[in-house]
This record gives sequence, structure tokens and C-alpha cells, in this order.
Amino acid sequence: MLAGLELAVRDVNDAGGIVGRPLELVVRDTAADPRKAVAAVDELAGLGVAALAGEYHSVVARAAAARADALGLPFLCSSAVLDGLTEQPTEWVARLAPAQSHGWQIYADFLLGAGHRRIAVAAESSVYWAAGTRILRDHLAPRGGTIIELDLRAFAPTAVCAELVDNRVTALLLLVGYPEPAVSIVKSVRRDRRLAQIMIGAPAGQPEFAEWATLLGEDGAAIPFLRYLPERLGPLGVRVEAALDERLAQAPSFVAFEGYDTVAVLAEALRSHGVDRVRDAGFWPRVAVEGTRGQIQFSRVPGISVWQWAWTPIQVVDRDPAQPDRFRILHTG
Repeated sequence: MLAGLELAVRDVNDAGGIVGRPLELVVRDTAADPRKAVAAVDELAGLGVAALAGEYHSVVARAAAARADALGLPFLCSSAVLDGLTEQPTEWVARLAPAQSHGWQIYADFLLGAGHRRIAVAAESSVYWAAGTRILRDHLAPRGGTIIELDLRAFAPTAVCAELVDNRVTALLLLVGYPEPAVSIVKSVRRDRRLAQIMIGAPAGQPEFAEWATLLGEDGAAIPFLRYLPERLGPLGVRVEAALDERLAQAPSFVAFEGYDTVAVLAEALRSHGVDRVRDAGFWPRVAVEGTRGQIQFSRVPGISVWQWAWTPIQVVDRDPAQPDRFRILHTG
């Protein structure tokens, strides 16, 4: 994400900045900690920033969004998907990533299309994972699907295997942290001969990252996950992809594109409305920007409390077992 943010800032400044003034990116690491996120928002607000950008973890983004809303500071959330990003509707917060309910329903449709009806979720305790489980159950149940919850506070990775056998599931979804316990669970399941035919899935996208392939090798392939990219990038996306590839020395994840698009949106808002106008609530629906993954505009979506891009392109992909550094598109929505 940071690579995408930095590249976009460079491109904005190479094109003359914001009305002749350079755009500056001030970075603070929230370290996946909601308390640090709130402290960062307070610090950045005190520094007089024009807007906030970024965040990947949904629970952390929720804390940042609540504080930004309370302070009246615009916040464009790049990547977090939790539907309830704020408790009440807000004019100050917008989001590029699709809401969890939208993306995870598409993932549930993929599961049904692949013939899976008895599905286990290995889940840690978190608002995000609980919301994901609920979305899957609500979407699958009317269509003949069953969700079996395995609370990882009660099951070690090896014990998960026995539960999968006993419950005759055909798919296991990893609603857990990365790298652990996700990596250990994958290794245990892959090495259990009783589970040779089971599909492992990771809707939250853990297999997207290069470290996944490094840690798991062939065991990390054929694990479908959600990715927020179109089937084909347009000219801007192709150019940004090449620049990010050079910058990172590896293929960029979709999160890098989210970072780039975040700055592209905020830069256009600052050019069009000025810093003072951006500080006034209600400018989000007037923003229209060509991003790396399509035309970005914001609207109100029922059940979503923030201004939402509805919707970024969504794919279900996996790593190709024959070539784990290559992704296969399995389903689009």
C-alpha cells in the first residue's frame, strides 16, 4: 500500500502538484493496533494534514474512521472492508475497497458454483472474522449451504483436521491471522491424507502476498481468495503496474493499486475543491477520477455508513499449482 501511495504522490508532483504546491505524504505506522491508529489520527490532525489516507486492517480502520469523523477530518480508507466502518453515517469517511458483505457474497457464490455445500470456517475471535462468518452463513443457508464454525480458541491446527473429517466438509476457509496460524493450518491439512480432496480457501486474501508462497511453497497454491482487480488493466493501470513492479522488485498486490488510487482521488479533490472545501463535509459525491482499476465515484450504499465506491472489480483467484507465482482467475463479480 505504501508503495502505491508514494508512487502516486510522485506522479502528482511530477505533474505540477496541487495548484503549484507539492503534495506531501506524512506516514505513521498504526502497527495493526486500534489505539495506535487513534493516536496517529490525533497527531496528524494536529500537524494540519488536509486528509487521511490508507489502512489495511478493518478493525484498525474502524478506530481511525471513528476518530476522523469526530474531528471532522476527511479519511479515504484504501483497503479495509468491514461494513460498519463507522457506527453512524458520516460525511467525512469514504472507502475504495468493496464492503465485506458485497465481496464475501461473491466468494460464497463461487463456493456454491464449485459444488461446496458443507463448509468449515477456522476462525479467530474478531469483529471482522465474525462478520465474515455471518455473511457467508446468511448467503449460503438459503441456497443449501452449511457453515460449521471451528473456534481456534478451542482447536489447535492439528485438531482442526479431525474436525474436518468428522464433519464431512468439502471446503475449509481460513478466517485467521497471517502468517500464523494460517500457515500452520494449511500445512496440517495438506499433510493429512484423509483431507486430500478438501479445498482450502482464504477470502480475506492472505495468499496474495509473496511471503505466502515463500512460507508454503506448493502447499500455498490452489487456495482461492478475493482480489480487487479487473480482468484487464487499462492504460493507467498498466503503467502503474510496471512502475510498482520496478519499485517493489516483484509483482504488486492489489493493495498497491488501492494505495495509488487513494492518492489519485484525494489529489483530484484538492485540485477541484481546495483544502478549505475538502475540509467541508459533503464533497465526496462530487469526486470523479479515472483510477488504475476503473472510474472511481462515491455514493451511498444501503447498510454502509461511509461514502463508498460501488464497486471496485472483484475476482476470486488462486495461485497456480504448476506455477505458484502466477494467479488463475476462477470467478468474477
